Amino acid sequence: MKPLMLSGLEPLIITSETNFVNIGERTNVTGSIRFAGLIKDEKYDEALEVALDQVRGGAQILDVNMDDGMLDGKAAMIKFLHLIGSEPEIARIPIMVDSSKWEIIEAGLKCIQGKGVVNSISLKEGPESFLNQARKIKQYGAATVVMAFDEFGQADTYERRILICERAYWLLVNEVKFPPQDIIFDPNIFPVATGIPEHNNYALDFFQATKWIKENLPGAKVSGGVSNVSFSFRGNNIVREAMHSSFLFHAIQHGMDMGIVNAGLIEVYDLIPKDLLKYVEDVLLNRREDATERLVEFAGTVTGAGKEKIVDNEWRKGTVEERLAHALIKGVVDFVEVDTEEARLKYDKPLHVIEQPLMAGMNTVGDLFGSGKMFLPQVVKSARVMKKAVAYLLPYLEAEKSEKNSSKGKILMATVKGDVHDIGKNIVGVVLGCNNYDIIDLGVMVPAHKIIEEAIAQKVDIIGLSGLITPSLDEMVTVAEEMERKAMKIPLLIGGATTSRIHTSVKIAPKYSGPTIHVLDASKSVAVASKLLGEDTDNFSAAIRAEYEDLASSHHSKQEEKTLVSLRAARANAFKIDWTTYQPPVPSFLGTKYFENYPLAEIREYIDWTPFFSTWMLKGKYPQIFDNHIIGKEAKSLFNDANELLDQIIADNSLQANAVIGFYKANAVLDDIEIDHEEIKRIHFLRQQGKKGSGIPNISLADFIAPKSTGLSDYIGGFATTAGVGIETLLAGFEADHDDYNCIMIKSIADRLAEAFAELMHLKVRKEYWGYETTESLTNADLIKEKYLGIRPAPGYPACPDHTEKNALFRLLDAEKNTGIYLTESFAMYPASSVSGFYFSHPQSKYFGLGKIGEDQLDDYVNRKNMSKEEAERWLAPVLGYK
Repeated sequence: MKPLMLSGLEPLIITSETNFVNIGERTNVTGSIRFAGLIKDEKYDEALEVALDQVRGGAQILDVNMDDGMLDGKAAMIKFLHLIGSEPEIARIPIMVDSSKWEIIEAGLKCIQGKGVVNSISLKEGPESFLNQARKIKQYGAATVVMAFDEFGQADTYERRILICERAYWLLVNEVKFPPQDIIFDPNIFPVATGIPEHNNYALDFFQATKWIKENLPGAKVSGGVSNVSFSFRGNNIVREAMHSSFLFHAIQHGMDMGIVNAGLIEVYDLIPKDLLKYVEDVLLNRREDATERLVEFAGTVTGAGKEKIVDNEWRKGTVEERLAHALIKGVVDFVEVDTEEARLKYDKPLHVIEQPLMAGMNTVGDLFGSGKMFLPQVVKSARVMKKAVAYLLPYLEAEKSEKNSSKGKILMATVKGDVHDIGKNIVGVVLGCNNYDIIDLGVMVPAHKIIEEAIAQKVDIIGLSGLITPSLDEMVTVAEEMERKAMKIPLLIGGATTSRIHTSVKIAPKYSGPTIHVLDASKSVAVASKLLGEDTDNFSAAIRAEYEDLASSHHSKQEEKTLVSLRAARANAFKIDWTTYQPPVPSFLGTKYFENYPLAEIREYIDWTPFFSTWMLKGKYPQIFDNHIIGKEAKSLFNDANELLDQIIADNSLQANAVIGFYKANAVLDDIEIDHEEIKRIHFLRQQGKKGSGIPNISLADFIAPKSTGLSDYIGGFATTAGVGIETLLAGFEADHDDYNCIMIKSIADRLAEAFAELMHLKVRKEYWGYETTESLTNADLIKEKYLGIRPAPGYPACPDHTEKNALFRLLDAEKNTGIYLTESFAMYPASSVSGFYFSHPQSKYFGLGKIGEDQLDDYVNRKNMSKEEAERWLAPVLGYK
């Protein structure tokens, strides 16, 4: 059976092996008072923040509902979805168009990018209306939620649920030829413990109906609104959390695929107090006639106050095996050498200590992480304990010339040539190592020939490639081509921030006949490695190959459908600014100004901590993440560790922050910026070429600088910041101590400091060095939301995707001399914790995504840059809109 394939800007493929899919619920005017108020007040920018919070909080599908009697729901839906489409971070996930009014659903379907979901249709008005709506949904290429609702009302028993769902399924499949995998049933989650006896079986009926649907209606999925089940206990979040968690546990066990869930009202199932869990499950599973009364009585004794954590060393009284397991699971390094020595004396060989108590503990860690009961920071701490224990045993192992302990497989990992970013790769390596895979890490900037030579020499089982910048994508293709030329069959894993399933399926997989798989993050790497090296590897690889071929075919079809206008037409539709009423602000100096060893204590005040948590796979917005009932505790612990290390760095002056800024006279000439500089005469930009709606311009960054024809003297700025000077020394110390946790921590802190330094310098530019916004008074939260005037776009990012323009920027700023930052052959910056870009001061300047460009623009661009077409196509491959 084919998987359910949805998409925003990125695909979401839901198979039988996909974990539960979380549908974001807060962009629904019927379910969020705040969101409803923002829409009614037409504060759409703030409403977008709600959507962004949902995405950053881990929503994989975004439910949008505008059904309110005081709203023009159709107009609100159209406007909001258009705004979402212009925000790439939100638009990357699929949209669920949610309404009880068909005209609003159809209006929404016309607005969304990719393949969305309709929520919902039903047999409420009979089969004719149901089938007509289904045919239109199919024409729009969407999936649909089907409510268990017919001419006689909502299904409220097991029998009615399966009767309606079966009838709807076969009508859709036989009459409409609706793809079975695009049918999502909502068998109705109703409140339990209401005091009405007829309601007592509601949850159990849902579980059983879900199981029946999955077993009898091939390909169909099951969804529902989970918070409904606990409606009787509004105001008692402890009971509601337990009910939601237990309900989800049982629903997923019975086959539920997705649901609308408030992550803030979920408790970890294993952490629900046993007495509360018993009362809750008595209700959900209808195990006792008096279950409701007992839960209501117990709920009255439950308060929201948490218990103070008692820290003691009671665990030290256990056996050495129990102590080692505790240390590994809790990440406690204090006693690791003492306990490892005791274990060494107890076991026949040092190798047995690794193979038995240590690996037993790490297997538990792997299981807990895989089931979502441990989080990445905890796993990395566990790996630190393991490495210290193994390092202690190493001299004894070498003395006995012991063979290495058996492992699940050998995996070679490398950041490809030209790229210096490796935090994500290191995290994946730690997680795989925790699951008993041998990791060979070749580091950063590794050329293809070295990757292949080492893979052959080391007889590895899997090769993993990583990269952050877009030129790395081409280098990954090169590695795949070389592996094919060598007739290798080793599985190739692809990962990193710029990588995607689409790129892997379209560009990399066709170049290599061996298994080629995109791995989204560390949490998926273990399952993929296990399947690649398991008994069913051939079937798994064949399924992936077929899936990627379908993805590539779908991508090529969509590319052919995309409409580009000519470059001439795009320029005619440029962003218009009335230059006759504008006087460009004059910077306080021309040329460069550099800052050496800038105080980190000042920079830290401008840190945006949200991406820091994302690095550690804890999704949520700072500081609200601390209130998350699932990950809040671990997020707070991680935050405290980071600030403790940052305090030490500042005290020791062990990291150095350098920066350079510069200002230059400038005027726009078509899509270029002409610079008054002795060496660099032009900065080259590109223009949007996608076909736009009425009144929507095709933007280029050059539009924000006064054209030469106006006679105005305008200016452009540039900057480069780093907080990575000295990081190698710190890393060497942590690596020598086998401390992966602090290795990853220092890199993630340095990245945040570099970004914060860029924020701080931009503030100083606006208020002082360029001085066009001297009265600005914004909070750090306002700065993060970019509420200031002006922009600082970076080469290699959506508005100016050409990384080679960094060369001109660095020469303008003399950045290597002034900051210590240098460019690799792929124009990555080193140290990796560095940021660079341009300054634009015009109040109408804004960020945008370039999108695809046509061959006519590329030809024009290579003439302007004096670059070969072949080279330009290589650097701009991700934005080329032609074959």
